[in-house]
Amino acid sequence: MNLHLAEGTTLAFSTAPEDYLPLVLTRFEGVECMNYSPLIYAFEEKNIAVTGKGVLDGQAGDTAWWNWKGKGLGPNQSAARDKLFAMGDADTPVEERRFGAGLYLRPSFFEPYRCQQVMIEGVTIRNAPFWEVHPVLCRDVIVCGLTIDSTGPNTDGCDPESCQDMLIEDCTFNTGDDCIAIKSGRNGDGRRLHTPTENVVIRNCHMKNGHGGVSIGSEITGGVRNVFVENCRMDSPHLDNAIRIKNNAVRGGVLENIHFRNIVIGEIAHAVLAVHFDYEEAGNGPYRPVLRNLSLENVVSGKSETALDIRGLPNGVIEDVTLSHCELNGVAKENTLGLVRNLVLHDVKINGKAVRA
Repeated sequence: MNLHLAEGTTLAFSTAPEDYLPLVLTRFEGVECMNYSPLIYAFEEKNIAVTGKGVLDGQAGDTAWWNWKGKGLGPNQSAARDKLFAMGDADTPVEERRFGAGLYLRPSFFEPYRCQQVMIEGVTIRNAPFWEVHPVLCRDVIVCGLTIDSTGPNTDGCDPESCQDMLIEDCTFNTGDDCIAIKSGRNGDGRRLHTPTENVVIRNCHMKNGHGGVSIGSEITGGVRNVFVENCRMDSPHLDNAIRIKNNAVRGGVLENIHFRNIVIGEIAHAVLAVHFDYEEAGNGPYRPVLRNLSLENVVSGKSETALDIRGLPNGVIEDVTLSHCELNGVAKENTLGLVRNLVLHDVKINGKAVRA
């Protein structure tokens, strides 16, 4: 099945929540639940696609969907979000985790769930209620040639979650959160499903506004392995970090074999590489976050607050991080390096000066 949008076509989606009932199985911030249907949803299907040069418009805005984030008076997702996370940690049966009307958990835009052979190609996606392209527990996924323009709260561009064998290429991201965020479940629910995201290739993409150009986490309890990113451009004073990894001792998860090469960074707000194991709950948990075998090769940057911001935990592992042939310019502050083992800097210059670990 192929939903094809010809050039010049705009498919506009209702902003009436009742149009996304009945409830379906979905994941909200890494925890399974029964909630509003995503705007485009498929469950346990094979050989499905969304293609064309048309526009998918979720019509979200400050008075539709985005206000559910809870800024000011009115709808607020906070109570339902806390309830869902508690259910996940308590291993409440998923069928009993029923949300929807009056509980304000926003649906994602395009979400294939437990699907195989999935493609989304060529379309423009704008004004998403929440995460934009969110394949969950899928295999063999291609995301190609998308233009993603949605700057509301949590409007991540592409969030592969517990997926295997995925290609993301030739896409442009202008988002209100991470441009690409690789995920694998949150806390207890992530441990229950225990499914990593693995074998992901990201290439020839352009990241504009957002929290991270390519991020891993924070819902990463199932782990991630074998991620290859190359020939990408990241450039905006409103892009916080180029490469961002976020985890903590409540999530846990093993992150390994993550490689970046030929990355051109213009101006960004904070760091070329940010690794934050002190994210949210930080060390206040019993699980051991692990990051190993991370490499950056041929990375060039023009302006940032800092080059490296790496913050580990006493009960975490950050090891075997290598930067080679990198020129990082316009850097205002010294690196932050905490609790990282075997950091190797080979032919790395910061502000024109050769540096070593």
